[in-house]
Amino acid sequence: MYPGITAATHPQRPAVIQAETGKITTFLELHEAAIRLSNVLRAAGLQPGDHVAVCMENHSKYFEVIWGCHYAGVVYTACSSRLTKAELTYILNDCQAKAFITSKYKADQALEISNDIPNVHLRLMLDGTIDGYDSFESTVDSAPTIPLSDMIDGTDMLYSSGTTGMPKGVSRAFAGTPLGTSAGLATALTVGLYQFHEGMIYLSPAPLYHAAPLRFNMSVHASGGTTVVMEHFDAEMYLKYAEQYKATHTQLVPTMFIRMLKLDPAVRNKYDVSNFEVAIHAAAPCPIETKKAMISWWGPIIHEYYAGTEGNGFVYCNSDMWLAHPGTVGTAIQGIVHICDENGDDVPQGESGTIFFEGSAVFEYHNDPEKTKASRDPKGRGWSTLGDVGYLDPDNFLYLTDRKAFMIISGGVNIYPQESENILVNHPKVMDIAVFGVPNDDFGEEVKAVVQPVTMPATPEEADALAKELIAFCKTHLADIKCPRTIDFMSDLPRHPTGKLYKRLLKDEYWKAAGRSI
Repeated sequence: MYPGITAATHPQRPAVIQAETGKITTFLELHEAAIRLSNVLRAAGLQPGDHVAVCMENHSKYFEVIWGCHYAGVVYTACSSRLTKAELTYILNDCQAKAFITSKYKADQALEISNDIPNVHLRLMLDGTIDGYDSFESTVDSAPTIPLSDMIDGTDMLYSSGTTGMPKGVSRAFAGTPLGTSAGLATALTVGLYQFHEGMIYLSPAPLYHAAPLRFNMSVHASGGTTVVMEHFDAEMYLKYAEQYKATHTQLVPTMFIRMLKLDPAVRNKYDVSNFEVAIHAAAPCPIETKKAMISWWGPIIHEYYAGTEGNGFVYCNSDMWLAHPGTVGTAIQGIVHICDENGDDVPQGESGTIFFEGSAVFEYHNDPEKTKASRDPKGRGWSTLGDVGYLDPDNFLYLTDRKAFMIISGGVNIYPQESENILVNHPKVMDIAVFGVPNDDFGEEVKAVVQPVTMPATPEEADALAKELIAFCKTHLADIKCPRTIDFMSDLPRHPTGKLYKRLLKDEYWKAAGRSI
């Protein structure tokens, strides 16, 4: 399915609404804009399977661009609008993009990289132009609305966030099927699990360049539904838009849950969210108390999944499944889950190890055979991992322990920071938290916490008192060794809008300050 199907039957139905301004793009407008861009790309010499890179904010024309690429049968790479010059240049050259589409919002960076992307011969900018870039509007608006004679499905190739090195593209085989015939996993899951349907209203608070928001919004359009796109997440405004637009579906991350739950109850409860039919969450483990509070507030409409951009497996649970197995991320519905030790052997049930998927989609990291090899199991069975650690319960429900890279080894004991993070984030004085290991001469590492408090301590004495209070609180729930030995405070933690915490950036600073390397 694709927007043209709904454009033929309900041309004036809103396909995209910008939440803040109320600007509407109808299905007919979206479909015709996509056709025009597909003609522009083909006229510029791009053929099916060629690459186009897109970098902009949550723009009102974002999906005109993405669907135009899809109609043209190209491989589109949606780039984070937060990338550095070096990262963006690397991605455009690594994916061998022949076209680059951006916005005036990114003009400074677009100009910076202009001389470093020699293979990009078509460069379009929305909302204005700079040297080396043509006007997107002038170029596309004058293009014909006659569909290409050989429209086939495009696909995405998205890149990792690059917090531990340059981003890496997740590459899969290009199918080249006729437009509207590639029933991808996202569409199958959204219709089968999340009841996407014609006329639904999907509230989207996350950056559109991220895998889940991009694919889920496109699945909404394929289903004949409307997406309401926020420029960025704000807890109260999210609730306001949920009521204003009578949203039926949404997708969030646990950080968003926490922000909403920490609103003053009088603020939180003044908005009517009763139209929600399905709320989906993923991207990071959700603390048990947070999830319980959300189900109590919104009812048993919350669905969770564990998966990655790589598409190598899919683990799922609804609210009833989760309440029967608190803390789980679900049970596998694509691929078979194995929990393995460093040698690739299955560990006993209930023990933590690296999570591998068997019998699922094959992927590669673009131009990085070493990273591809590192994602496969050491016994050569073709199983693949996202690098997460977890365990299975007797009913085969999966629980995430942490990222393998963040495990702390203190005195020979393995400590997973997620445990203390899940405890401390529910303290009423904590807005956000990062726990990681720092050097310790006697034990190798010790547990450190950096906390974003609801109110910053005004004096060193207040900071010391709050740190002691939080450490004591943690020790009432966990063994001493799992709790932070020291706590520092920051006004904001480096968290991506998708909910991902840049913990490695914090950890690096502490190790450098100690004169040590990780």
